Amino acid sequence: MQLVDYLGVLMFLVAGAAFVGVSLFASSLVRPSKYSKEKYMPYECGEDPVGSSWVQFNIRFYVFALVFIIFDVEAVFLFPWAVVYQNLGLFAFVEGLIFIGILVLGLAYLWAKGDLEWVRAEDRAPHHSRSSEASTSAGKAA
Repeated sequence: MQLVDYLGVLMFLVAGAAFVGVSLFASSLVRPSKYSKEKYMPYECGEDPVGSSWVQFNIRFYVFALVFIIFDVEAVFLFPWAVVYQNLGLFAFVEGLIFIGILVLGLAYLWAKGDLEWVRAEDRAPHHSRSSEASTSAGKAA
């Protein structure tokens, strides 16, 4: 293969870089150079921000999102396998079943652990504070 064969790729890269450069230059000519006070405020879906921006989220949101991403990516691996497994024979079919079995075991583990619930069972039970336990035990001793 010669370098002439890559001329089309080089032209495409140069055209893409030129488009980005021209777009950035044109936008710098059109945009305002002095921003208003509202421009520097954080955007909150059209609402004026109220209070502190520091908000703690429950860790379950992140865990649930990570579990979703993991199983979503694994499901993407199944599509090519499902398309060509007949051409690959019994070995590929067994490999696919083992892969699905591992995913089912992981899902069963998460389900048994309670990580698929928004509110866990131990969080639904009423909590007793130590001060109330101490006062009831002190009342029984007297």
